[in-house]
Amino acid sequence: MRYSISQLFTLPLVMAAMMLSCMSHADSPDDDSDDVVKVVYHADFSDARRFSAMLTSINNMVTFYQDELIDYDVRIVFVAHGIRFLTDDRLENSPFKSDVILDERRDNLKGRLSALHDVQEVQLELCDITRSQINLAEDKLYEGVETVPSGVVRIADLQRQGFAYIKIE
Repeated sequence: MRYSISQLFTLPLVMAAMMLSCMSHADSPDDDSDDVVKVVYHADFSDARRFSAMLTSINNMVTFYQDELIDYDVRIVFVAHGIRFLTDDRLENSPFKSDVILDERRDNLKGRLSALHDVQEVQLELCDITRSQINLAEDKLYEGVETVPSGVVRIADLQRQGFAYIKIE
């Protein structure tokens, strides 16, 4: 059998397209093999009221999923100013220094965040670039906080894995 030059170049491209189509179909939302709802919240702000609103949103979401018997994987990725909500340290010598409003609400916010993690299995992930830039020891972080090499890279990776992205404004 003889092939023209254009057929020889086209055949590998067609085969590659078919392989990509098969691979993307396996990861499509129509695939029933993965019935887990995946959501990542992005916390890079300093406003304690906004953080409180985010915790309420997450609690409402996971409570709904639990009531409906829907499996979920909800994560919060903390970057930059978000570190303020993961430690009792006031971060005095950093750009993320605590303020009066956060100091007044810290115990409440910490308790709600801990409940989301401990009871509702929300994962807490902190950008290690942020932590290391202000020399905050890992043992100063709340229990259950995991560090990731880069928060924004982590968010991008999670989105690539099918996580919905939410940022409370």
